[in-house]
Amino acid sequence: MKKQKGFSLIELLIVVAIILIIAAIAIPNLLKSKMAANESSAVGSIRTINTGEVTYAAGCPNIGYSATLIELNTGALCAAGTNIIDNVLATGNKSGYTFNYQPLADASGLFTTYTLTALPQTVGTTGQRGFFSDQTAVIRYSLNGSTAPTAASSALQ
Repeated sequence: MKKQKGFSLIELLIVVAIILIIAAIAIPNLLKSKMAANESSAVGSIRTINTGEVTYAAGCPNIGYSATLIELNTGALCAAGTNIIDNVLATGNKSGYTFNYQPLADASGLFTTYTLTALPQTVGTTGQRGFFSDQTAVIRYSLNGSTAPTAASSALQ
């Protein structure tokens, strides 16, 4: 009798089926983990920007808060604003989230308030929740990836 070398087709199909079952279980969990990591990164980035704005306003009292996120990296208007945040965050896109920063000036031209939103670039893929913060440094969120409630709208609820 000849000795058989290798695996039979049935054995290979069983192994492939087992691998596919494991992948079917693991991939959704991997995607959820990636979304959770992106959301955590977005909250951390908002905290970084909030802290950076306080630092910038203290170092540049004649300007107040920064005019843009890029200003927190380059320090073009005020040297004290150089490298407060990294250049990736200064672009407004990081870890599957888009950051929108809007400063508001008072009558004298001093930036005294700002709003900051972080929205997932693709809801359900890069993140599920949307985030909002302002000069109060309180971070709010929405569950559906839309703009989170502002301080004024949550005070009305």
